[in-house]
Amino acid sequence: MDTLRDIKVLAFDQYGTIVDMQAGLTAFVTPFLERKGWRGKPGSFVTWWRRTHFENSMIDALIDRGHTPYRTIGERAVAYVMDRCGISHTPEEVRALVAAIERLKPFPDVIATLEKLRANGYRLAILSNGDRDMLAAAGPHIGFAFDCVISVEEAGYFKPHWKTYAKAEEIVGEDRARILFVANHAFDCIGAKSYGMRAAFIDRRKRPFGATPHKPDLIVGDFTALGAALGC
Repeated sequence: MDTLRDIKVLAFDQYGTIVDMQAGLTAFVTPFLERKGWRGKPGSFVTWWRRTHFENSMIDALIDRGHTPYRTIGERAVAYVMDRCGISHTPEEVRALVAAIERLKPFPDVIATLEKLRANGYRLAILSNGDRDMLAAAGPHIGFAFDCVISVEEAGYFKPHWKTYAKAEEIVGEDRARILFVANHAFDCIGAKSYGMRAAFIDRRKRPFGATPHKPDLIVGDFTALGAALGC
């Protein structure tokens, strides 16, 4: 706790941290895949989709030839996975699957904890790889008004590029050492920590963080535990 006493702002990853991406997308694709006659596991399809998206977004940031929208990366990833699975598809079907990301619901413990954090004086922000319009569309489905919602479009790179965290620091107007970045993904915590923010890893999946010089300041199992660790 001592290392977190100066925190003024909590910045959250959205996809997989605030909203339950795996469960939500699995529920959405299940009837679609049934209609297509695909006999695989819907959860595996979503995992392949998300892994392909992640890989392609990392490539986009590394080649540094201009930022590709999250939606475009997502549509390419979904189409690729369906091609690999031998599933026929139309551009409209691909767009519909990716659009489902905008309607994902938060994990059950998220909103209550966010309300407690706000009541305790913390400013609360989102820093997401999602496009501006996707994040705006997601707001009503999350049901919580963050103080600031930041898309990496502002920086022109996907996380964990350091410029995304630098842009967030600039927009929230608080020194990086007073910002606690919260994510369900180790890579995102590493990116924030390496830039000089504090980091909290939400270990819902019970996975090791891995070897890195950029260890998180806090590891908790869910948002309830996060709130408790911050005195809420």
